Amino acid sequence: MDLFNLKKISTKQLQWLVWLSVFLISFSSMVTVDGIAWSFTFNIITTGFYALIVYGNISWLFPRYYERNQKLTYVILVLLFLTLCGFAKGHLIGYVYNTFFNDKAPQHIEWYRMVYLSINGVIIFMLSFMLRIVLAYFTLKQQTEEILLQKTRAELNLLKSQVQPHFLFNTLNNIYYEAYMEAPKTAGLIERLAMMMRYFLDESPKTVVAISTELNFLENYIELEKIRIRHQIVVNFTKDYQEDYLIPPMLMMTLVENIFKHGIDKLSNENIIKISLVQEGNYLVFKTLNSYFNTPDDQTGLGIENLRKRLIILYGDRFELRTGPVADFYMAHFKIPIS
Repeated sequence: MDLFNLKKISTKQLQWLVWLSVFLISFSSMVTVDGIAWSFTFNIITTGFYALIVYGNISWLFPRYYERNQKLTYVILVLLFLTLCGFAKGHLIGYVYNTFFNDKAPQHIEWYRMVYLSINGVIIFMLSFMLRIVLAYFTLKQQTEEILLQKTRAELNLLKSQVQPHFLFNTLNNIYYEAYMEAPKTAGLIERLAMMMRYFLDESPKTVVAISTELNFLENYIELEKIRIRHQIVVNFTKDYQEDYLIPPMLMMTLVENIFKHGIDKLSNENIIKISLVQEGNYLVFKTLNSYFNTPDDQTGLGIENLRKRLIILYGDRFELRTGPVADFYMAHFKIPIS
């Protein structure tokens, strides 16, 4: 592995690299005077205490006290922590030196050297914030690169997923032209199916679509549903709005789909469906009425419930959604603000 390739190195590896660099720089400055053994030991202890101060601050003291707005407690604990680290480091270095490297009378570290070690710890403490910033930046940079990589992969997968639908569209077009001369009605249905499939691929992933596009999709859906019904059904579709507004896709589909799932008596020739999209001030009202409904409690069904959740996400409390019997019809409607 290339340790110096920052695009591949992890934050843990980066930290090990930092501490190794600190150790080697200090070791190389001592080794010619104090020898390899003592220089190595001294710098292992020193680097260990540096790491203790740094991680003690950025992993425990700072998030637990300073970020919780306990700043006075944080300052007091930092001073106590640095003092203890300075004295502990001084005693440990003295003990190791006298035990393993001193053949003469034991040497004792004076109190002012302990104070110096504690003050020296303040410098390391200040540098801990720099390391914290570097690690945060490095982590954010890697996360950003990962997101961009995932986005690129998603776009590639989307392009791959579009191969088969476009192949299918081309095939449907060929079938349409073959059927047009022999069975114009069938050719028309094939054309509507192709238009619906193109809507699913090109329009439904969008945040908003034009009303005309949405209504064109609904009309194609209705015509294709009609071929499944033995008897003719009457569909009255009223449209009364001023502009081709943009609306979220597939909102109206739930109510229309419910009609053909539950609102059609396939044995009757008296099925009447009324659909309307009307502008009322700054709102659009979409309403469906059908003369037969075999599951009156569907207002609590999954389709309506999912539609309600989606409307809440889109509009908060600025919408209406109602379903239920009205006279001889079953009614479903929603009212949404015009964006």
